[in-house]
Amino acid sequence: MNDWLRGVSWLSDEGAPVRADPADRDRLPLDTWERATVPAGVRYEFVARGCSAVEVTYSGEPPLLADSYRGSEPVFTLLSGEQVVAEAAAEAGRNQVVRLEAPLDGEFTLHLPEVLRPVVHSVHPVSGTLNPAPTRPRWLVHGDSISEGWTTSRPHLAWPARVGRALGLDTVNLGYAGAARGELASAQQLASLPAAVITLAFGTNCWSRTPSSAELLYETTRAFLGIVRAAHPDVPILIVSPVVRPDAEHSPNALGATLGGLRAAQERAVADTPDKHLRVLSGARLIGAEHLVDGVHPGDEGHRLIADGVTEALRDGVTEALRGWAPGTGM
Repeated sequence: MNDWLRGVSWLSDEGAPVRADPADRDRLPLDTWERATVPAGVRYEFVARGCSAVEVTYSGEPPLLADSYRGSEPVFTLLSGEQVVAEAAAEAGRNQVVRLEAPLDGEFTLHLPEVLRPVVHSVHPVSGTLNPAPTRPRWLVHGDSISEGWTTSRPHLAWPARVGRALGLDTVNLGYAGAARGELASAQQLASLPAAVITLAFGTNCWSRTPSSAELLYETTRAFLGIVRAAHPDVPILIVSPVVRPDAEHSPNALGATLGGLRAAQERAVADTPDKHLRVLSGARLIGAEHLVDGVHPGDEGHRLIADGVTEALRDGVTEALRGWAPGTGM
């Protein structure tokens, strides 16, 4: 059934999808590894013929403390394109079973109740057949809680998931809530993965959680890019600088940097890097303060607007990158 699994690059020893390399976890900050155990963006994609429902057997864990503050209920969501065709509430426990009922003919995506960190044991058709969906080019997305989709009402509404559907990409969400501060261990893990397209969207947590100066973020961005680019010399890379955060835009952190100053430093790092396959999208113009649900994180509408901006920024590069792509190339 791993042939159906999408949006994942590593599995734990127990077979759970994780979003960082378990063999390399001792070099990662603890908060990065904890968030990597939450399978953000991981999903199953299959082609159904003549099915009246699918039954999913899984085991789930209670939410982590950070996820207990999230307002959305854990559900399995079945999509056809952009349309939700069925949902089923999920709960923690061993060998749980849910049933998603709908007439199923065509290609479908099953999104997981991410906060339960589920291990799916089986997905069975009720009548009919299920087969793996065609593979798609891999898009690596590295970022923080906003990239992880922390405050969306459903995982499929996070901006990386939306962009992946719009552009026909296999989105691999490497967003880590509270983390993603330009750690070079993360850059090396990205460098180790095959990719057709890469997007980097970090910097917000460099304002307060682990404060950075503008000069430090400039150099960190260039170093992070250098490691990723050395492994992927011709892959389109898009950097999305931090989106608006009203309390931080003009307020200096412990090192005297405002979020506006950090954003400008990161954008300058891209401008100073000669690279025809590198672009920057300024987060300052993607959403407004009215799209934030808590002053920091965007809700569903904010994620839609970010997705629209990223889709437009990536479209030409994706078209060029995919000319030589074929299933089975590992990209």
